[in-house]
Amino acid sequence: MLLAEIISVGTELLLGEIVDSNAAFLARELAERGVTLHRKTVLGDNLGRVEDAIRLALSRADLVILGGGLGPTDDDLTREAIAAALGETPTEDPEQMAHLRGLYESRGRTMPEVNRKQAWLIPSAEALANPVGTAPGWFVRVAPTGKLIVALPGPPFEMNRMWREQVLPRLPLPARAFSAVTLHTQGIGESNVAELLGALTRQANPSVATYARKTGVDVRVAASASTPQEAATLAAPVLEQVRGLLARWTWGEDADTLASVLTRALGTRTLGVIEAGSGGTVCAALADAPGFLDAAVTVDHARLITLGLTPVTLNAHGVVSEQAARELAAGAREYLGAAVGLAVVTATAGEQAGQTYIALDTEGLQKTAHLNWPGDAPQVRERAAMAALALALRSLQPRDEVQA
Repeated sequence: MLLAEIISVGTELLLGEIVDSNAAFLARELAERGVTLHRKTVLGDNLGRVEDAIRLALSRADLVILGGGLGPTDDDLTREAIAAALGETPTEDPEQMAHLRGLYESRGRTMPEVNRKQAWLIPSAEALANPVGTAPGWFVRVAPTGKLIVALPGPPFEMNRMWREQVLPRLPLPARAFSAVTLHTQGIGESNVAELLGALTRQANPSVATYARKTGVDVRVAASASTPQEAATLAAPVLEQVRGLLARWTWGEDADTLASVLTRALGTRTLGVIEAGSGGTVCAALADAPGFLDAAVTVDHARLITLGLTPVTLNAHGVVSEQAARELAAGAREYLGAAVGLAVVTATAGEQAGQTYIALDTEGLQKTAHLNWPGDAPQVRERAAMAALALALRSLQPRDEVQA
């Protein structure tokens, strides 16, 4: 078993200015290759704290991966911290220096002297080429333990490419394979999913885990074995059991998104959307969907009347009502010229805050849904959008593919 830890370095991560997507990427990469990740740590740009974290990680892990802190400025301290933790002195590597100078000269620029530290190496480190940036990484073999330290640049595009091209070929990956399938559900809570799955969530290999997402609850079935085929075979009976238990609520698997699955369900039909109060969140989710024809996003009563809302409904029930959603869904077909009309009317403030009505209208079919989820305005809009896409999918997808 290969045990790993990730240390993400950067004060901007601690302040929430940047989301640590690199650690999430690395965690997935390690899991897929049978590497056990025990800890992820986030630290600011502090030499002593990073040095201490490296020493502690080496005391309990075989592989320590550091992300960030490889830039040329004074607060980029990852190289210094690794050198200090190992008691080694960095020196300027002539080959790396020539490479750095060449990068700048190829762009007609002179390399700033501050960049010289990016050419540093310690005796136990090997430079990792960075074809899309100025910061080379480090691959460190720690004597006499044989443990490994990998230092990667912070920009995700640089990190991803260096990981795949430079790090993976050097890692002594375990002779284990990992197979996982993630089911996406909507319309059922995480605790209800866990209750349905029962003892399946308490077994180790295959494992069944639940994750709350904005689109619903994801359920991952995973197994490890000597080969990918053996891992998939081991997971298969449990996966089929989970699929059966959750069939009523499952809308997709793995890379599927609500928008991509809805696009398949639309086929050659076009979709028109009218949003009142949801601020265009449905349209944003559908932006790349081929069948998305047209949309209207407005809370103006006069404009909504031109889109199908009748004055009688407006006066008797208001905009945020089932009748208004029905009329606007039909209006999306008539006035936007779409084969399928979808309408969302929601309130993010006032007495009706959290109230959302959704309607879908197509030839021979009209479906509605009502939500009452209090929260702040962004939460209400996001939930309304996800529920609207889910209603459209359940209404349009063939019955043998999804159960409502």
